[in-house]
Amino acid sequence: MKGTGLKISQAMIWISSILLGLLSSVPQLAARHFNAAEAAVNAGITATFALLMWYFNIYVLSRRSGNTRKQSISYKHLFSSLLFGLVVMLILAYIQQLILSHIDFGPAMLMVEVRGILINLVFYMFLHLLQQNHENQHVSMELERIRTDHLSAQYELLKQQVNPHFLFNSLNTLKAMVESGEQEAVPFIIKLSNFYRYTLESRKLDLIHVREEMEILSAYLFLQKARFEDGLVFHQELSAATMETLIPPFTLQLLVENCIKHNVVSLEKPLHIRVYDEEGKIVVENPVQPKSGEEDSLGVGLENINMRYGHLLNRQVEIEHSQELFQIKLPLIYEHHHR
Repeated sequence: MKGTGLKISQAMIWISSILLGLLSSVPQLAARHFNAAEAAVNAGITATFALLMWYFNIYVLSRRSGNTRKQSISYKHLFSSLLFGLVVMLILAYIQQLILSHIDFGPAMLMVEVRGILINLVFYMFLHLLQQNHENQHVSMELERIRTDHLSAQYELLKQQVNPHFLFNSLNTLKAMVESGEQEAVPFIIKLSNFYRYTLESRKLDLIHVREEMEILSAYLFLQKARFEDGLVFHQELSAATMETLIPPFTLQLLVENCIKHNVVSLEKPLHIRVYDEEGKIVVENPVQPKSGEEDSLGVGLENINMRYGHLLNRQVEIEHSQELFQIKLPLIYEHHHR
C-alpha cells in the first residue's frame, strides 16, 4: 500500500481471500445434500470478490492519502467502494448462474450481494483504521521533530545570548573605562545590565515586537560602540508599521553580532550596518569586509534563526551574498497566537 505508506503483504491479501472463500462454503458442507461443484464455485466466487475488493480499497485509500489528511471516514470513497462491490458481485453472481444453471438466480444474487457488502465494509474499515493509525503515528513523529527542533533552537539561542566572548570583551571594556575614569562607565554598566535583563525576559517568548527587539539591539550596540567607537556605524530605517510587527527575540542582535564577528571593524575601515524594510521583509545589510584568514561562514546564529522561522512560519530566511554586499532578509510576522 505505497500511497499511504502502509505495507499490506500480498500473502495476507491472498490467504485471507482464500479463507473467506472456504468459509462461505461451510454452510454447503453442512447441508444434507452436499454438492462439491457448487461449493467450489461458491468458494471461488467469494475468494475472487475478496481479492478484487482488497485491491480496489487499497487503490481508493491510496488516492485519498495524497490529499490533506482527515481523521473522519470519507463517505464519498466508501460509497464508491460499495457501488463498485455491488457491480462486481452482480457480475460474479451472473457467472455463477452460467456455471450452475440449476440454481435460482434471484435468491443466489441476493445472498452474494449481502455477503459482498459485508466483506467490502470489513475490508474498507480495516484499511481505513490502519491508514489512520499510520497517519497518527506520522503526525506524532512530526510534532516530536518540531518540538525537538524548537528546543534545539532555544538551547542554541541561550548559548549565544550568554556568549562568553561578548561578556569577556564587555567586562574588559568596562575595566578600561573605570581605570581611565570615563563618565560613560555608569551608562555602560546600565546598558550591560539591561541587555542581560532582556535576555532573561525574552528567552521564554517565541516572538516579540520589532520595537522591543530594537531596544535589545540598542543596548547591544551601545556596548559595542564603547569598544569600536566610530568604527561601527549603524543605520536604522524601519517604518513605524514594521516596528509593530513581530520577530523572534534576539534575531537582529544575532545578525548584527554576525556582521561584527566576520568583518573588519576599525576607525580606518568603519563597518556600516543598515537595517530597513523592503517588500514585506526586514533587511539586515552590511558591506563585505572579511577579516584576514576568515573562513567562509554564514555566521553566528543564522542557522538558529532559520530554524525558528521554519518553526513559526514554515518559511526560510533569504540570504544574498555578493563580493561587495551581504544581506539577510527576514519575513515580516504580523500575527501569532501562541506567544
